[in-house]
Amino acid sequence: MTKPELAAAIADATEVSKDKGAEILNAILDEITNAVRQDDAVSLIGFGTFSKRSRSARTGRNPQTGATIEIAASNSVGFKPGKAIKDAVN
Repeated sequence: MTKPELAAAIADATEVSKDKGAEILNAILDEITNAVRQDDAVSLIGFGTFSKRSRSARTGRNPQTGATIEIAASNSVGFKPGKAIKDAVN
């Protein structure tokens, strides 16, 4: 499912226009992004939790040359699925 398809599904479920459904979806995604950016975990009971995860700097290897390279520290987003979504998939 793509973002426009999800927006259309939200519009159908809430009986609003497709444009309004897209606005709702964008507002939700923006709020999740802002919260994770500020190191807040976003927990949607039954669905899952989005959180910021830090990766420390490490040494890697270039697969073509075999040379050692330094990989900088970075942040990423982690998602831990909730019980309800795990049960639905299984």
